[in-house]
Amino acid sequence: MSTEGLIAAWRARCETALARALSGTEAAPRLSEAMRHAVLGGGKRLRPLLVYATGHAFGAGGESLDAPATAVELVHAFSLVHDDLPAMDDDELRRGRPTVHVAFDEATAILAGDALQALAFAVLAEAPLPAEARVALVRELALASGIEGMCAGQALDMDATGRTLALPGLERLHSLKTGALIRAAVRMGALAAGAPAAASAGLDRYAAALGLAFQIRDDVLDVEGDAAQLGKTAGKDAAQGKNTYPGMLGLDASRARLGELQSEMESALAPFGADADALRVLAGFAVARAS
Repeated sequence: MSTEGLIAAWRARCETALARALSGTEAAPRLSEAMRHAVLGGGKRLRPLLVYATGHAFGAGGESLDAPATAVELVHAFSLVHDDLPAMDDDELRRGRPTVHVAFDEATAILAGDALQALAFAVLAEAPLPAEARVALVRELALASGIEGMCAGQALDMDATGRTLALPGLERLHSLKTGALIRAAVRMGALAAGAPAAASAGLDRYAAALGLAFQIRDDVLDVEGDAAQLGKTAGKDAAQGKNTYPGMLGLDASRARLGELQSEMESALAPFGADADALRVLAGFAVARAS
């Protein structure tokens, strides 16, 4: 099967696994509906695809990777639900549809995010993997999504709104807010596959560059895109006084930085040869995506 065919198959596998994970959440029907609205309404599925692509590079099959792929996407969905809340970015559009707090209400959105986060760890706890691997996966996702990662990045982003950061501060912010979960997805694929420890440095280099590239491209699209193209409100970063790469460096320099990061990703993956082709394709998507 071609690399593109593999990625399409993993995407379909991810959708099935996510639907399965959400199928048993019927204790509170309205809350369950909000959770499904948050997760099953489309999306790039970059993070689960990174789990599958990394695991595949080290010989793992889909059965070993479904749980970490599902869990990392559930945490990503939870973060988007909370990020869109009036107390955070106050957005009304996500993936071309009303955000959860608009489609339901603010309290339901908060609970939906909380429940999605909890469900992610339940999925990992029940993964068909050795206990040691499950514990390592839980730890990796917890660190990436909490005070060591995504939540810290969101706090820094809110603190910096309306004031100007230096470039190192902006890169640190995004390495936590966006990069930590991307890095975790790559690490979780490696953990589930039992990849050798010697591979971790190259994978972390790749993931760090990918996370930054994804965010820079997001910033560029916020300037150049429109709501119909992006599926979310365009131009909101500048309107809210957010620190962005185009705002700090300009569009041309931001695009040049994307090229540097793509070269960095290729260099990091070189030792893995053709086994890492799917990771290369995902890197290209992050740099060139249109939404």
